[in-house]
Amino acid sequence: MDELRFVPFDPPDLAEWLVRNNSEYIQERVAAGDTPDEAQANAEASWQRTFPNGSPAPGQLAGRLVWGDQRIGELWVGRFGSDPERWWVWDVRVDEPFRGRGLGRQAMHLAEELARTNGALSIGLNVFADNTVARNLYASLGYRESSVHMRKQVSTSPDREETAG
Repeated sequence: MDELRFVPFDPPDLAEWLVRNNSEYIQERVAAGDTPDEAQANAEASWQRTFPNGSPAPGQLAGRLVWGDQRIGELWVGRFGSDPERWWVWDVRVDEPFRGRGLGRQAMHLAEELARTNGALSIGLNVFADNTVARNLYASLGYRESSVHMRKQVSTSPDREETAG
């Protein structure tokens, strides 16, 4: 079986990825209960911290997952804050046609190895509550919940559908 590899984005691919990832992140935050303004502010603060001026900050690695000669997904792993020993899987994605082949598990092992070789002693991640496939994968790899955010809708407004999450 071919080994999964990490290949950093070149500048044009990084720029395209940042735009797409920002939009998806805002949508996920709104779906999880943030207002659009909160989600936008959160995204802007995150990008300024991790990709100032559109370039990775020190300790941030973003790129493609490559299996054999095929691009099968993307990975962003890097420092969590200023502590070089505390890393985070910010984003991991295996494209739909390649799911169900154990590549997500390999991607997580690759993320851990990238963190370890860059001085990390621990690695964490965030996963939205409704992503049960990912939650089960992470639990099987030894990740444990360190905090749980809960929310309850107590009323609805005419311009906002009731959501749970």
